[in-house]
Amino acid sequence: MTRQPGRPRDPEIDSAVLGAVLDQLATHGYEGMSLVRVAEEAGTTRQAVYRRWKTKADLATAAISSMSRANERIETDDPFADLVAELRSFQAGVTRPHGVSMAISMLHESTDDEVKRLFRDRIVSPRRARVRAILERAVDRGLLDSTADVELSVATSTGSLYALRLAGKPIPRDWALRSATLVWRSMGGSAPS
Repeated sequence: MTRQPGRPRDPEIDSAVLGAVLDQLATHGYEGMSLVRVAEEAGTTRQAVYRRWKTKADLATAAISSMSRANERIETDDPFADLVAELRSFQAGVTRPHGVSMAISMLHESTDDEVKRLFRDRIVSPRRARVRAILERAVDRGLLDSTADVELSVATSTGSLYALRLAGKPIPRDWALRSATLVWRSMGGSAPS
């Protein structure tokens, strides 16, 4: 095994930088995020940050996607339970302090195209793919109607949380179960009561 030139990357610096980015995004949004403050808060240098992440957009979206625990969830024999688990994870991420505002700031029209692309590639698309896979598995098993609109159901499964937040309504504690039930029934399934 050949050794790469330079010092090995310190995972503690990676973690400190990503945590500082999340703090900056929550406090100042993407536009107000300062790489100088990120480096200072993480106890490192801007050069160390740029060695790891080439652009501000890369860094911001890497920090947000680092919070995902989706790869730790194991598919079960119960697609409905898997859908509820996926939506609980989504709810936990979006309802954390400044979660919705972080997502909105990433998609704001004034936000540069690279940020939008990376946010969709790293955060939105993987979540949608996981929900789609769960629903398609349920269709394949005959639990949901094969003519159901899977694509619209994927959007509906998470969209109601944003709609509630935008309307100034509280997010029910059982939102994930209720949203999963709504989607399941709209696709012709019998959700557990």
